[in-house]
Amino acid sequence: MGEVARHYDKLIEEGQDPVYDPPILQDYMNKWDGQEFIDRMLLDKSKSVLEIGVGTGRIAVKTAPLCKKFTGIDISKKTIEKAKENVKKADLICADFLEYEFSETFDVVYSSLTFLHIREKKKAFDKIAKILNNDGLFVLSVDKNRDEFIDTGTSKIRVYPDNAGDIKRCADDAELTLIEEYETEFALIFIFIK
Repeated sequence: MGEVARHYDKLIEEGQDPVYDPPILQDYMNKWDGQEFIDRMLLDKSKSVLEIGVGTGRIAVKTAPLCKKFTGIDISKKTIEKAKENVKKADLICADFLEYEFSETFDVVYSSLTFLHIREKKKAFDKIAKILNNDGLFVLSVDKNRDEFIDTGTSKIRVYPDNAGDIKRCADDAELTLIEEYETEFALIFIFIK
């Protein structure tokens, strides 16, 4: 995962922070995880929430104020530093989600555009099931793009594209039940319950 952390650290060094993207770029990103995605989490002030791949807090600035306790995890040190500036009242962790030992469980776990960086998807689903409270939701947005590399022009990193069949098998193996699936222009969205 060092390559992924370096990639996102470099984007921060270049001055990129999606929290402050212009409206046209925010509208573009919402094609993966806009308000409909957030609404599906059924957030309220009684819930504890975890975002896997919090980045600089692009989604967290909208979700953290809606819940009792917000936690975000990301592998990039520089994005977590930026998230600490952007997201107030949040527990932000710089670590590899697959390796980090959580000391708590969550009512809602969500992730957008992060699973493409995770090669061991079954391991990720098993871990999510372990840290998700009974009747908790896992809301996942995965890119429809099947390319095996992200090429920004200045860097190129290997990714592990997601597909609906594999996602559903991993969730089923982890004893998470699919309760809804829908598409946006660029993403497949899955909502699972434990």
